[in-house]
Amino acid sequence: MSLSFHYEFGAPAEMSAAQLEEFLRAVEREAQRLGFKPTTVLNVPFDTPERRQFANRLGGGITLHDERLKGIAIPAPGQLRNHDPVSGECRLIPQRGVVLVVTDENGCEACFGFFKFPRHVIDIHGAILADTGLNGRWWFRDFVNSPDPRYREIVSRFKTAGFATLVKDEFA
Repeated sequence: MSLSFHYEFGAPAEMSAAQLEEFLRAVEREAQRLGFKPTTVLNVPFDTPERRQFANRLGGGITLHDERLKGIAIPAPGQLRNHDPVSGECRLIPQRGVVLVVTDENGCEACFGFFKFPRHVIDIHGAILADTGLNGRWWFRDFVNSPDPRYREIVSRFKTAGFATLVKDEFA
């Protein structure tokens, strides 16, 4: 059995990527003070196949299950991965990410930040197939398998700013 430290963040749709980047730059300075290096803050659109593949590596994805994604529904390219037309389940690909990546002394990376997902999944003709349920809000979920208190310190910055929507520490 493996223990994990789970975290989920959210920000209003009205917040700009620049505002979130400014917040993450402050968190990055704290992460550097805690001994993480290298660190980086990314503010990037996921507008090409290569960038969408990179988004998958950053984690934080969301699973969507909707009856309207069953059968012959053909979603427009670049919105989904692992679409199962039998169950109607898929993973959404974010449109943009503002993410802090920290690296510990063992070379293990962890990500903290925000993804912007589309409001709707559309088909190849532009018709709405499903609602993502996020209403344009920024959202991110991930975990680390470490009792290192420095990760909790980073997440506490998100809590203080009002961005933490879920924190579950199985080490506690």
